[in-house]
Amino acid sequence: MAVISGLIRVMEKAARKAGQRLRRDFGEVEHLQVSRKGPADFVSKADQRAERTLYDELLAARPDWGFVLEEGGIIEGDPTKPRWIIDPLDGTSNFLHGIPHFAISVAAQEPKLDGSGWGDVIAALVYQPVTDESFWAEKTRGAWLHDRRLRVSARRHLDESLIATGIPFAGRGDAAEWSKIYAALAPQVAGIRRFGAASLDLAWVAAGRYDGFWESGLAPWDTAAGCLLVREAGGFVSDFKGRSQPVCDAEVLAGNDSLHSRLHKIVAGALK
Repeated sequence: MAVISGLIRVMEKAARKAGQRLRRDFGEVEHLQVSRKGPADFVSKADQRAERTLYDELLAARPDWGFVLEEGGIIEGDPTKPRWIIDPLDGTSNFLHGIPHFAISVAAQEPKLDGSGWGDVIAALVYQPVTDESFWAEKTRGAWLHDRRLRVSARRHLDESLIATGIPFAGRGDAAEWSKIYAALAPQVAGIRRFGAASLDLAWVAAGRYDGFWESGLAPWDTAAGCLLVREAGGFVSDFKGRSQPVCDAEVLAGNDSLHSRLHKIVAGALK
């Protein structure tokens, strides 16, 4: 049985409150007022309301912490305290098209001891409002789905493995790079999936539902929580060159200990 810390309880309370509103809005998705902030990059009133709910709840609980918000940008806090990295609605396009696959992603990142920037993610939560699944992790305390311990998959063979990805679209991402990786990887694996929410992709790697994941051109709020989930479930996350960072976003490659190294070799070879 997992002993849930006060920090995770704060995060989950905020995510569940925002998730209630998202579920309600999802049921009325055809009536949402939607604007466009870029090609195929929609922002809805639901997205904005969810972010405000998360901000208000987390600010009340930790008033001296800063924020990195998808919609609201960076809000500075006490530089000696952690900061929140938040995506209030990962999978916005799914949401707006009535596809029930989207999530709230919340991560807490601590500052480096020498004051030179930001260090490790110390807590993470990915909450799927439709299924009411709460994936969470804390540094050195493992990854969990509610009170069940998560482990990355034990598969060792690519031809048995299911790999997730994000496909470039409407001017976002590097289509040529993705095509090279796909061409090298697809013939060797059991399947490739694109579901449209990177935070859930990484949570599902942590849960062993997927065996690996790759994508590029993401932002910290897409991956900060997911990176910790995978690592605390026994997996590895790096960029395409194999370098591990607290938050991998520009390039993300995730998998278990055996498959990650194999995926890295394939990706690196495809991009030579």
